[in-house]
Amino acid sequence: MSTPIRTRIRARTAACLASILAAGILTTGLPALQSQAEAAPAPIRCDKKWLGKEYGSPPSDSGIQGKNQAFSQRPQNEWDDYWFENPSHAFDGLKKPTQAQSDLAGNTDADAQKWKKQFENTQNPKYRVLEIYARYNAQAGKSTGLKNWGTWLDQRLIGYEANRLKGDGFEAKVVRDYKLVGPDWICQKNVPVFDKDGKPVIDPKTGKQAVRKYDAYNAKTKELVEFKSNGKHIPKQLRYDSHILRNKEYGDHKLRLITGSETAKNTVKQYDKLNKQLADERGSQNQATVREHRSQGAPRWRANQYTRYNPIMNPDPRRVGSVGPINDAAFRSGSTPDQARQIQHQYRNANGNGVFGRGGPGGIDFSTLELNYVGSPVKGKGLDYSFQADYAKDPENNPGWGGKAKLRLASDAMFTWLALTPDKFWVNLNPDQPDKIMDKTFGETDAGRVLLEADLEMKHDYAKDMDPRQGIGKQYWDAMNAANIPCGHQIRLWIVPKTPQVRVEDDGIYILDAPLKVNSEPQSVEHPSPNGACTLTEAQIRTSQRLVEQYVIPDVEQKVNSGAAYADLRRVYSSRVAAEYIRDQDKDRATDFRPLIDSDDVARWPLSTEHASWTPKQTWDAYMKSYTQGDYSYPCNIAGENKTCVMGGVDFSKSPKRNIPRVRFDLEHPRLDKDTKTSVKAETAYRDSGTALIGGNGSGQTGGGDEDPVPTPTPPPSPSDEPSTPAPSDTPSGKPSTPAGGDKPAPPAQGPEGDLADTGSSTPVALIAGIAAALAVAGGALTWWMRRRRSGTA
Repeated sequence: MSTPIRTRIRARTAACLASILAAGILTTGLPALQSQAEAAPAPIRCDKKWLGKEYGSPPSDSGIQGKNQAFSQRPQNEWDDYWFENPSHAFDGLKKPTQAQSDLAGNTDADAQKWKKQFENTQNPKYRVLEIYARYNAQAGKSTGLKNWGTWLDQRLIGYEANRLKGDGFEAKVVRDYKLVGPDWICQKNVPVFDKDGKPVIDPKTGKQAVRKYDAYNAKTKELVEFKSNGKHIPKQLRYDSHILRNKEYGDHKLRLITGSETAKNTVKQYDKLNKQLADERGSQNQATVREHRSQGAPRWRANQYTRYNPIMNPDPRRVGSVGPINDAAFRSGSTPDQARQIQHQYRNANGNGVFGRGGPGGIDFSTLELNYVGSPVKGKGLDYSFQADYAKDPENNPGWGGKAKLRLASDAMFTWLALTPDKFWVNLNPDQPDKIMDKTFGETDAGRVLLEADLEMKHDYAKDMDPRQGIGKQYWDAMNAANIPCGHQIRLWIVPKTPQVRVEDDGIYILDAPLKVNSEPQSVEHPSPNGACTLTEAQIRTSQRLVEQYVIPDVEQKVNSGAAYADLRRVYSSRVAAEYIRDQDKDRATDFRPLIDSDDVARWPLSTEHASWTPKQTWDAYMKSYTQGDYSYPCNIAGENKTCVMGGVDFSKSPKRNIPRVRFDLEHPRLDKDTKTSVKAETAYRDSGTALIGGNGSGQTGGGDEDPVPTPTPPPSPSDEPSTPAPSDTPSGKPSTPAGGDKPAPPAQGPEGDLADTGSSTPVALIAGIAAALAVAGGALTWWMRRRRSGTA
């Protein structure tokens, strides 16, 4: 076995040396491929380019919709989605290159091109990895802002590619939807820019005559068409449009803008301005029109050993892990508000947010995140899922943060509800029962922790509401005084589910409303009351209880259902509803979840890192401190100091639900089913509102696995090397990272032939030594560059 290995090593070393000597070292300027990318593509028939075939003539309903209006919109009931390819996303788990891997990859565009060709010829992802490393080395050496590996990989590689290919996907969709087929519809039409007097318009950046490239063109209908998937025009292009439409050669042509997202107000304004100017000059209406063709772009890719492992909502850790827009959004969000602001700034500079969701990585208010849909589980495919959250009100200055922790809590809670039997889903804070706080196994999970901490929070809120000096407490004690009741009675408070409103369809369950209820009842404890002795008659206790339920309980219940302090409780309860549905589905047919259900094994979903040291006793001790010393004491003139003794808990052992009729579902939640299905593939604003729907699939099925009939467009060149600032990272640069959403490392990844694993740890020593020798021969310029990289100055 040793001879073939040495032979391969010598061959690779020789090839590497030859490529280095032939390519030399580029120290300045854009990579050659990037320059070529800017060259204008030759026109091609739209049907051939996007539909893979040529049509003899267009059908009768072919053409741009809404062209007889200055601004028109696609009806909301027709909004849908489309796929676009984002192959670089399959490498989002790739680790930062080691020095040996960097040396092997190279640092020039010529190096990247070499590996790119090998990948195209072999489809072996290890060569794509080397291409990525070569591009990173080339770009990171030109700007300190690109040195952070995670920043560069996500923003400059994956994000840049997605921005470009999303436009291609939208163009293909419009061609398909509007039937822009036949010999007259041309895509990628280049028009030299002349002004109205016939003089060439010079591009100030190049010093040459400007050339305007239109996405589609029809000489017969005399239409110049521009597609913008993001809903925003480019001012420079519109200036050129104004010149072209005033030039005699195109003086009888019309300009059509097709947008895929909500059209920016300034875009509508600028097009309306041009439209009116042309109408005045030509005496005809609708010369420059905007059609808003709402469609949500959804990226897809084929996972490989370099794809980031994500355990969120994933029932089987042996699989590649979950994928979806919610995973990406949560992974990109900062862990603190300051970190979120820094990340938001970086993404804005690098990509203008682009494909990173409405408002950028910080566009979602993760504090409001709740599971609102799980699909019907299918064995071997996990399930689709979707979350609901508010959009951040000011994403630029106060972006959403903490997405990874919130998403993990919702996911871990769902698996906890599945793994443990429902009789364990309770917590109890009672002065007489320090040994009955909660089930031991349940107490080892974040779901259990959330319930117990919410119980204590509820008692604090109850105590605040009982303050006789103001508000609700004053009303209560005034009523107590009027009834001649000298003191409050001991009371038990506990939280239970109200009946959730759901809609169960063949494809899954929609969680429409999952409210919680605060119950109360008189209860005595043997533990000495800090209030001192106060004996009430049965009649007085009943009256006091009625007044508590009249004045105090409604406010506490409102806080439980809407207060920020109970957001985690509501989050894990939505997961409880979803888990019960999965249980019901598994009774009828085996699913990927069957091995987990009632297994009593929650080892995969332990307490999160930030709460690893928490114990139920800590919360019970905090309760006892408040019970005996703190929160429940107020200075007042009603029977001295009025203190309130409360005990109780949270009981989620039952999960009743009401399946509302389909008619009511459609009436009260129009388009929710359609928008939810889209949200599995891409972040979606529910009915263009302030509510985001965003989901994924728990077993690595990109977008649910649907196929688009349109052929995959040719991938564009690799990212540009414009500077960026490094994004904060939870993992120090250069160290192995852990998968998003969990503390467990990804399954070990082994590169093809065992010579380039994505962990950077499996390159053979002999190969490293051989490459080092080859690089040494390459010359002093390379040695200088390597020294600067090691010192951090390159």
